[in-house]
Amino acid sequence: MKIDLSVVIPIYNEEAGLIKLFDRLYPALDALELNYEIVFVNDGSRDRSPAMLADQFRLRPDVTRVVLFNGNYGQHMAILAGFSETRGEIVVTLDADLQNPPEEVRNLIAKMREGYDYVGSIRRERQDSAWRTYASRAMNRLREKITRIQMTDQGNMLRAYGRNVIDLINQCSEVNTFVPALAYTFARHPTEIVVEHEERAAGESKYSLYSLIRLNFDLVTGFSLMPLQFFSLLGIGLSFFSAALFVLLLARRFVFGAEVEGVFTLFAITFFLMGVILFGIGLVGEYVGRIYEQVRGRPRYVVQAILQQERSPAPTSLDPVFKG
Repeated sequence: MKIDLSVVIPIYNEEAGLIKLFDRLYPALDALELNYEIVFVNDGSRDRSPAMLADQFRLRPDVTRVVLFNGNYGQHMAILAGFSETRGEIVVTLDADLQNPPEEVRNLIAKMREGYDYVGSIRRERQDSAWRTYASRAMNRLREKITRIQMTDQGNMLRAYGRNVIDLINQCSEVNTFVPALAYTFARHPTEIVVEHEERAAGESKYSLYSLIRLNFDLVTGFSLMPLQFFSLLGIGLSFFSAALFVLLLARRFVFGAEVEGVFTLFAITFFLMGVILFGIGLVGEYVGRIYEQVRGRPRYVVQAILQQERSPAPTSLDPVFKG
C-alpha cells in the first residue's frame, strides 16, 4: 500500500503528555483521508513513555510504528532514525509536547502540494519565556549571516519534507547535524508558512541552556567555515595591531622615558588577547572534535527494537516485530 504521509515524532520522557498527544494526533490525521503512518522514536526515555507507546501500537497497529533506542542520543538523531523508517511521499516532523498543534499538518501538506519540497514553519506567537524567545531570534540572525541558510524560526520542528529531500538526508552519515538546516541545503523549492504555537501540554523543555548552546555550535560549525575564516582575518588584524603598538610604545619610551602606568595597560591588552586566542582555540577544537567523532566510525544511534505490523499481503498477527 502506498503511504502518502509519514509523521515522525521523537519522544523523551513525555509520559505526562502522551495521552493528550494521542487524543489529538490520530483524529487530526484521520481527517486528512490519506494513507498515513506515525513513527514514534523513543530516545531513551526513563519514564513510562516506552510502555505507553507500545500500548498505543497495539491500539492502532495499522498506522503506528515505534522505534526504541537503547539510550539517549538526542532529538536530531531520533528524527534521523525516524526518517530511515518512513515510507511516505511527504514526511512531517512534530514535537510531542503539543506546542505544535497536530491540526497544522493539513496546512503543511497543502503547501507541499503547491510544488514545494520543503516547508518550514514560523510560530505566530511563541509560548516560551522572554529570554528564550529573544535568544532564539538573535541566534536566527547570527546563523543566517554565517551559514546563508534562510530559516526564520530554526527552533520550530513542525516541518514537512518531500521524499527527494528525505532520501538525500538518509544518505548522510554526519554524527552531529541540524536536520532542518541539512534539509534546506538539499531542497530545490523551500518555503515557510506561519503556524500556531500553543502552550506545552505537560512537562518542561528537555533542552537546558547548555544543550541549546551545543545545538547552535553544531549548527554553525556543521554548515559553515566562516568562523574559522573570521578568526584567520582577526589574527592578521591583531598582528598588525601588535606591531603598531610595539612601535608606539618604543617611541614613547624614547620620548618620555619608562612609564610605570603603561604596565597596567599592557596587562589589560595581554589578557584581552589571551581571551581571544583561547576562544579561537576552542572554536578550532569544535571543528577538530567533529572530525574526531566522524572518523571513529561509531554508529550514530543504536536501535534496540522496532514495533511494527508485519508487511504481508495476507492477514497476520498484530504482535510487534522487533528489530535491533
